[in-house]
Amino acid sequence: MRTAIVWLRRELRVHDNPALTAAVREFDRVVPVFVLDERLIDGRFPSRSRAWFLFESLRELRESLRARGGDLLLRPGPPERALPALAAQTGAEAVLHTADVSPFAVARDRRVEAALDVELRRCEGVFVTDVHAVERPYGVFSPFWRAWRALPRREVHGAPPAARLPDGLGAGDIPHARPEASDPPPPGERAGRARMHAFLRDDLQAYADRHDRLAGGTSGLSPYLHFGCVSARELEHRASACGAFTRQLAWRDFYAHVLLRNPANTRRAFKTEMDALEWEHDDDAFAAWAEGRTGYPVVDAGMRQLLATGWMHNRARLLVASFLTKDLHIDWRRGEAHFMRHLLCGDVAQNNGNWQWVSSVGVDPAPYFKRLYNPELQQRRHDPDGAYVRRWVPEAGTPAYPPPIVDHRRERARAIERYRAVLSPPQ
Repeated sequence: MRTAIVWLRRELRVHDNPALTAAVREFDRVVPVFVLDERLIDGRFPSRSRAWFLFESLRELRESLRARGGDLLLRPGPPERALPALAAQTGAEAVLHTADVSPFAVARDRRVEAALDVELRRCEGVFVTDVHAVERPYGVFSPFWRAWRALPRREVHGAPPAARLPDGLGAGDIPHARPEASDPPPPGERAGRARMHAFLRDDLQAYADRHDRLAGGTSGLSPYLHFGCVSARELEHRASACGAFTRQLAWRDFYAHVLLRNPANTRRAFKTEMDALEWEHDDDAFAAWAEGRTGYPVVDAGMRQLLATGWMHNRARLLVASFLTKDLHIDWRRGEAHFMRHLLCGDVAQNNGNWQWVSSVGVDPAPYFKRLYNPELQQRRHDPDGAYVRRWVPEAGTPAYPPPIVDHRRERARAIERYRAVLSPPQ
C-alpha cells in the first residue's frame, strides 16, 4: 500500500486541488495535513480575523474530507520536524504541496526539503499559472500580461470521490479564534464556491463597466482566493469570457512573480532610490486614517468597511493608500501593516505590491503625480449616488462629521515636492 502526505497550506479545498488530486490518483492512502506553525499566527503580521477565517476553513475542509472517507490531520509545527515525523509514522513515500512565493514560504520549503528522507513534490494550485516557471523577471505589468496569457494552463479538476486515510492516526484539534472584524464574510470552501457561482451568474457580464463602482461590481472573492477555498485557475477558466476580470487575476500572479524574484521588497521599496523619501511620523493623523475619521467621506468609508468586514473594495484600497502616503505623507509600510492586521485576504505579495504601486515606489512605474488621487473627485466618479458613503459614513454631511484633517490641494503640492526631491536631487 503506497502512501502520500498532502501538506496543505493555502489550498483549503477539495475542488481543483492539484496536490490532493495527484495523491488520490497515484497512491493508495492519502494523509492530508495542516501543520500549525505558530509563526503563521503570531509572525510579522498577526491577525485575529485571518486566524479565525483559517481555523473555520480548516474545520469545514475536515468535514469534506471525512465525507470522502479521509480526514484532515492537524500537527503542531515547525513543519521541518512535523512532516518527517509523520512520514516515518505513516510510511509515506512522498509529500505533495503547492508552491508559494513569500520569503517565509520559500525558506520554510527549503528547510522541509532538507529534513525529509522522501520526495517533496511541488504542485501548482495557489495561482492561475506556475509563477515559478516564468523565465524572465518582469517589473512592468503589460509585458507580463502578454507573457502570462501565453503560459500553459493545467487541467481543472473536480473533487475526488474518496481519499483513504491510514488507520490509527489521531486527527488533532483545530483551534478556535474570534475575529476582530464585526461582520466578516463566512469562511470556507462552501461559502467561497457559492460566492463564485453568484458572481459568475449575476455580475461577471457587467464587470468591465462596474468593477470600479464602490457600492458593488467586484467579485468579493479575495479572502477565498487567499486561503485557497476557491481555485484561482478554476475561476479563470470559468470567467475566461471576461478579459477585464481575468486581467485582475493576472495582476495577482504578477505581484506573486515580483515578490518571488525580489524577496527584499518585503522590507524596502522595489525602486530602492525611493527609500530616500521623507516621511512624517504623525500618530494622530495615522489614527484618524485608521479609524475612518479623516473628514473625507470616501476615505473614511473604505477604512470603516475594512474594520467591520475584514475586506475593502479595491478602488477604495487605492484611494485610502494614496491618502495615507501622499496627503498625510506617512510611510507606506505603516499602511501595509495595518491592512495586514485587518484584511482577511492579507497576502504578503498582493498587499506589498499594491502599497508600493500606489505610493509610487514599486513596480509598473508611472509618473507619481498620476497616483495622487483627489478624494472628492474619486467619490463623485466612483460613488456617484452616494450609496457607499451612506452605508459606511451615515453622519457625512451633518454637524457630527469632522472637517477634513488636511487640505488635499496643499498636501498634493507638498507630495510633489517630496517626490521631486528624490527623483531630481540637487546637482
